[in-house]
Amino acid sequence: MNNGQTVFSQVMDFVPAYEFNQCVERYHGSYKVQNFSCWDHFLCMAFAQLTYRESLRDIESCLNAQRSKLYHLGFHGNITRSTLSYANNTRDWRIYADFASVLIEIAKDLYRGEQFAVDISETVYALDSTTIDLCLSVFPWARFRKKKAAIKLHTLLDLRGNIPSILAISDGKMHDVNILDILVAEPGALYLVDRGYIDFARLHRLTESCAYFITRSKSNMQFDRIISQDVDKSCGILCDQIIRFSGFYSSQHYPDRLRRIKYHDIEKEKTLIFITNNFLLPSPIIAQLFKCRWQVELFFKWIKQHLKIKSFYGTSENAVKTQIWTALSIYLIVAIIRKRLKIEASLYTILQILSVSLFEKTYILQALSDIPPNFEEYRSPNQLNLFNL
Repeated sequence: MNNGQTVFSQVMDFVPAYEFNQCVERYHGSYKVQNFSCWDHFLCMAFAQLTYRESLRDIESCLNAQRSKLYHLGFHGNITRSTLSYANNTRDWRIYADFASVLIEIAKDLYRGEQFAVDISETVYALDSTTIDLCLSVFPWARFRKKKAAIKLHTLLDLRGNIPSILAISDGKMHDVNILDILVAEPGALYLVDRGYIDFARLHRLTESCAYFITRSKSNMQFDRIISQDVDKSCGILCDQIIRFSGFYSSQHYPDRLRRIKYHDIEKEKTLIFITNNFLLPSPIIAQLFKCRWQVELFFKWIKQHLKIKSFYGTSENAVKTQIWTALSIYLIVAIIRKRLKIEASLYTILQILSVSLFEKTYILQALSDIPPNFEEYRSPNQLNLFNL
């Protein structure tokens, strides 16, 4: 007799089923599919991410060991490693990429009012990429160098809640700055980018879109100083200047004025020079904001440590991208659960608890928080009592 839902099925209840089906229909994911649907495929990949499975054989063995519970977990098809391998190689990875975009919008709405390290009202984004190394002999389609294969994960991270606003996967040869071509700038938002994204024509498009950017200056940048503003050197600000480019190409690509701020970090004994098109924020705030760009590096470190995106269940391009997108979807689902249930534990703690309790029939809020256990048997709200005593 089944009393209540398992933790895994409760986690999947936070997945918007209608939007998922729309993504499947968009790319004909159900075409000629009889037994192993896209939903079954997503559940398998979600289970693998939540429990840190190492291989297709590992996924198959663990799920079939709980065969009597699979129906109540949401599975309706037989789970074999050959079926799962075929799905990874043939099901269009864009289904899961589009679904991750749906989850991004849900998570962004939930974390919109999250506190930020700097007291400003503007939306602040950090743009960066990370390289995922691959073996060239196993992944020949991802050739990066002569003896190396790799892919890149580009992320535009909303620093209020560390929710990725844009995610894109490219081959390792793609230069970081090219991601600015697909970026739709949000008017009034601040974009924190490193020197790898300096392309004055692309940065000028941000200015034309009424968006702001902060980046570091290159050592060979040629400019004319128009005016120097007063600064408080006790804050580490050495100079705050209004400049205009004097180089032939840079002046053509970015004809407007810019702001140049020289800052000395006392803790690290390092001097940094920032370039921005924002003339309103105080110079110490500009320096503080660029320090927050490090959050995107921590985000990459976190997902590489706690999600399964460094070793893969398949070797084809479709299988690799499917695994990465489902892994990022799990990150977003856990973030949504944390906010909707108002759980104070970190995402890492939630993932660790879920990894050992997916088959338990415990109320998820009780499993993920410090609420003392209730010895009364948990029952689903849809389960009616046979006898009213």
